[in-house]
Amino acid sequence: MLILATKLYIPPPRPQLVPRLRLIERLNEGLRRKLTLISAPAGFGKTTLVSEWVAGCERPAVWLSLDEGDSDPTRFLAYFIAALQTIAPTTGVGVLAALQSPQPPPTELLLTTLLNEIAVIPDNFILVLDDYHAIEAQPVDMALAFLLEHLPPQMHLVIATREDPPLPLARLRVRGQLTELRAADLRFTPAEAVEFLNQMMGLNLSAENIAALEAHTEGWVAGLQLAALSMQGRSDAASFIKSFTGSHHFVLDYLVEEVLQRQPEPVRNFLLQTAILDRLCSPLCDAVTGQEDGRGMLEALERGNLFVVPLDDQRRWYRYHHLFAEVLQAQLREAQPDLLATLHERASAWYERNGLRPDAIHHALAAKDFEAQPA
Repeated sequence: MLILATKLYIPPPRPQLVPRLRLIERLNEGLRRKLTLISAPAGFGKTTLVSEWVAGCERPAVWLSLDEGDSDPTRFLAYFIAALQTIAPTTGVGVLAALQSPQPPPTELLLTTLLNEIAVIPDNFILVLDDYHAIEAQPVDMALAFLLEHLPPQMHLVIATREDPPLPLARLRVRGQLTELRAADLRFTPAEAVEFLNQMMGLNLSAENIAALEAHTEGWVAGLQLAALSMQGRSDAASFIKSFTGSHHFVLDYLVEEVLQRQPEPVRNFLLQTAILDRLCSPLCDAVTGQEDGRGMLEALERGNLFVVPLDDQRRWYRYHHLFAEVLQAQLREAQPDLLATLHERASAWYERNGLRPDAIHHALAAKDFEAQPA
């Protein structure tokens, strides 16, 4: 099975980042337990927080970014082992071979073998499963529950997700084996909002305006970021903030429309046309858009803080912030529905040429029945 290396990259910390020492301290304290669960809706900075933490943690860390395809148990275990092999190259070699045999052994036997091999890894380490909400398969949940139940002491598991996974959380909680961070913990405090808006985004807002904005967003990180982007270049921030009310979804739709409308047409078209992609690199973007400016566009989007997340240290692969991607996809379906099939066909052809067959199949199917694809 071909492994997509970017799923194993730890997102590098942003160069300009609001320090979240209170949360880092809780994550460090949680290393004494089996599991750290970071569960909150989109836009609360889960991935950013964990990448900041592991970058400064003394323990080595391995990372797996999950997507819908990982709901297949064989693929999930293959990527799980590939993540482990980034620090222990021989771990799981036999299990991988057994997985790919015509008649694989029972899953519990494979997991037991894998756990025994993890138990001899000499160093304490962290394994991060990011975007676990993408998993929709009971066999994967059951496999992870078995791993958790018998987890060797040197391994600490971190799960970042938009919704609680169907794992025995109550049992872990009672046993004192679970650390939890939720939306209420991840919201920016007033002091963090001041640092983000004035120092990171350069808005020079008054204390009164920041307090009003922080109250309207309830410290929601994505809401503050979108608001900051919309306020750049405005002369009357107070009026904007006064009208900045409503539910999270309403605020998000409103601000993304404002952000998109403020972009030059080439940038707006690039954002919409590449929104179908789970991960972006310049050659793939060029193939999908039919242009030759993918690298420059991605670099410009990152510089402009327009919701692209680098997936490797070389800045070759990116992804859109998940919430932003969903809104872009909705805008694309509304503005250019006839273009969807063509974009998916181009993506499928590029993945096929580059030997990434599962992704090629995904986009080929989407090209034929794109209306059935999730938003």
